[in-house]
Amino acid sequence: MRAVPDPRRRRAVCPVGGVVFCNPPYGRELRQWVEKARGEADSGRATVVMLIPARTDTSYWHDLIFGRAEVEFLRGRVRFELDGVPMDSAPFPSAVVTFERRQQGWASTRTTP
Repeated sequence: MRAVPDPRRRRAVCPVGGVVFCNPPYGRELRQWVEKARGEADSGRATVVMLIPARTDTSYWHDLIFGRAEVEFLRGRVRFELDGVPMDSAPFPSAVVTFERRQQGWASTRTTP
Protein backbone atom coordinates (compact mmCIF):
# COMPACT_ATOMS: atom_id res chain seq x y z
CA MET A 1 0.00 0.00 0.00
CA ARG A 2 1.12 3.53 -0.62
CA ALA A 3 1.14 6.34 1.92
CA VAL A 4 -0.18 9.70 0.76
CA PRO A 5 1.91 12.66 1.96
CA ASP A 6 0.11 15.51 3.69
CA PRO A 7 2.55 18.46 3.70
CA ARG A 8 0.26 20.56 5.90
CA ARG A 9 0.73 18.10 8.72
CA ARG A 10 4.25 16.82 7.87
CA ARG A 11 3.01 13.26 7.94
CA ALA A 12 1.81 10.48 5.70
CA VAL A 13 -1.73 9.20 5.81
CA CYS A 14 -1.79 5.44 5.36
CA PRO A 15 -4.73 3.12 4.78
CA VAL A 16 -5.46 0.69 7.62
CA GLY A 17 -3.11 -2.27 7.46
CA GLY A 18 -0.55 -0.53 5.30
CA VAL A 19 3.21 -0.28 5.54
CA VAL A 20 4.85 3.14 5.80
CA PHE A 21 8.53 4.00 5.31
CA CYS A 22 9.65 7.12 7.13
CA ASN A 23 12.98 8.96 6.95
CA PRO A 24 12.13 11.71 9.46
CA PRO A 25 14.00 14.96 10.06
CA TYR A 26 16.93 14.23 12.36
CA GLY A 27 16.46 17.26 14.61
CA ARG A 28 14.87 17.81 18.01
CA GLU A 29 11.49 16.65 16.75
CA LEU A 30 12.71 13.09 16.04
CA ARG A 31 11.22 11.78 19.28
CA GLN A 32 7.76 12.97 18.15
CA TRP A 33 8.14 11.09 14.86
CA VAL A 34 9.10 7.89 16.72
CA GLU A 35 6.16 8.34 19.12
CA LYS A 36 3.79 8.73 16.15
CA ALA A 37 5.22 5.66 14.41
CA ARG A 38 4.87 3.53 17.51
CA GLY A 39 1.33 4.83 18.10
CA GLU A 40 0.26 3.92 14.57
CA ALA A 41 1.63 0.40 15.01
CA ASP A 42 0.18 -0.03 18.50
CA SER A 43 -3.26 1.01 17.25
CA GLY A 44 -3.07 -1.57 14.45
CA ARG A 45 -3.28 1.05 11.70
CA ALA A 46 0.11 0.45 10.06
CA THR A 47 3.52 -1.14 10.16
CA VAL A 48 6.07 1.67 10.21
CA VAL A 49 9.68 1.30 9.03
CA MET A 50 12.00 4.16 9.97
CA LEU A 51 15.57 5.10 9.02
CA ILE A 52 16.93 6.96 12.04
CA PRO A 53 20.23 7.75 13.74
CA ALA A 54 21.42 4.88 15.95
CA ARG A 55 21.71 7.09 19.02
CA THR A 56 21.00 4.36 21.51
CA ASP A 57 22.01 6.57 24.42
CA THR A 58 18.97 8.83 23.96
CA SER A 59 15.82 8.61 26.04
CA TYR A 60 13.52 7.98 23.06
CA TRP A 61 15.46 4.80 22.18
CA HIS A 62 14.98 3.49 25.72
CA ASP A 63 11.40 4.72 26.10
CA LEU A 64 10.00 3.88 22.66
CA ILE A 65 12.21 1.47 20.71
CA PHE A 66 14.04 -1.04 22.92
CA GLY A 67 11.75 -3.95 23.76
CA ARG A 68 9.12 -2.85 21.25
CA ALA A 69 10.60 -2.63 17.76
CA GLU A 70 12.71 -4.75 15.46
CA VAL A 71 16.05 -2.99 15.04
CA GLU A 72 18.67 -3.53 12.36
CA PHE A 73 21.89 -1.57 12.79
CA LEU A 74 23.48 -0.58 9.49
CA ARG A 75 27.18 -1.17 9.04
CA GLY A 76 29.11 1.96 8.11
CA ARG A 77 27.55 5.33 7.45
CA VAL A 78 24.54 5.97 5.22
CA ARG A 79 25.33 8.05 2.16
CA PHE A 80 22.55 10.11 0.61
CA GLU A 81 22.11 11.43 -2.92
CA LEU A 82 20.51 14.62 -4.15
CA ASP A 83 19.25 14.50 -7.74
CA GLY A 84 21.53 11.52 -8.38
CA VAL A 85 24.63 13.29 -7.07
CA PRO A 86 26.35 11.59 -4.11
CA MET A 87 26.48 13.74 -0.99
CA ASP A 88 28.50 13.38 2.20
CA SER A 89 27.96 10.41 4.48
CA ALA A 90 25.88 10.82 7.61
CA PRO A 91 28.01 11.90 10.60
CA PHE A 92 26.48 9.17 12.76
CA PRO A 93 25.57 5.47 12.53
CA SER A 94 22.05 4.59 11.41
CA ALA A 95 19.44 1.93 12.10
CA VAL A 96 16.30 0.66 10.46
CA VAL A 97 13.58 0.45 13.12
CA THR A 98 10.37 -1.45 12.37
CA PHE A 99 7.21 -1.12 14.43
CA GLU A 100 4.95 -4.00 13.42
CA ARG A 101 1.27 -3.22 13.70
CA ARG A 102 -0.52 -4.81 16.69
CA GLN A 103 2.71 -6.35 17.86
CA GLN A 104 2.98 -6.72 21.63
CA GLY A 105 6.09 -6.72 23.79
CA TRP A 106 8.89 -8.37 21.84
CA ALA A 107 12.12 -7.14 20.38
CA SER A 108 14.72 -8.31 17.92
CA THR A 109 18.10 -6.66 17.45
CA ARG A 110 20.39 -7.48 14.53
CA THR A 111 23.51 -6.05 12.95
CA THR A 112 24.04 -6.25 9.22
CA PRO A 113 27.14 -8.17 8.07
